[in-house]
Amino acid sequence: MLLLAFDTATPAVTAAVLDTETGAVLGSADQVDARRHGELLLPTIDAVLREAGTPKEELGAIVVGVGPGPYTGLRVGLATAAALGHALGIPVHGVCTLDGVARAARDAGVSGPLVAATDARRKEVYWARYDADGVRVEGPAVDRPAEIAKAVAGLASVGAGALLYPETFPDACGEAPAHQSAAALAAFAAEALASGTPLLPPTPLYLRRPDAEVPKNYKTVLPA
Repeated sequence: MLLLAFDTATPAVTAAVLDTETGAVLGSADQVDARRHGELLLPTIDAVLREAGTPKEELGAIVVGVGPGPYTGLRVGLATAAALGHALGIPVHGVCTLDGVARAARDAGVSGPLVAATDARRKEVYWARYDADGVRVEGPAVDRPAEIAKAVAGLASVGAGALLYPETFPDACGEAPAHQSAAALAAFAAEALASGTPLLPPTPLYLRRPDAEVPKNYKTVLPA
């Protein structure tokens, strides 16, 4: 089966096509631009399909990162996945973005228990903890780095969130990808599907309220 994976929950706009029968990544692309998810995602998907030599009609499933991540970027990927899945009549599976980050770190040679952390802004991080087999054992959660210092002490750490706060993550691995990799996301999903492990529904893991909210007690400018 040909699997299309993409994620917009981190500053990276990343997409990949993977052949689940061989495990080969047939096409992949990554661009880091936190302000242009909506502009870049569809051209990136088109580029990886062309690189893979795969018409979209030959896809068997879609995998999308469900976060946690900032509201605006995350909804671009989820809305695109829903639209493509509906148009093509194929299933859409969700994967925790931090699971993809952790898988990319494993693929880069990071071993043992680790923590994956991405930038949640507001001086916070999205994070999750994994055992030596790569299984998530805690999280995802959003916290200030100082609040989780004891929980992550002594563990290898990966992701842009870890690199931002070296006082909390002194063992951050710079050789691992800082942002999401759709190729790693696809590999994670393919292994889960092959083993019968259920994936997540394609619904967002926001973990907190959006930055922009409608004021509760605003004043009207017209007379009642």
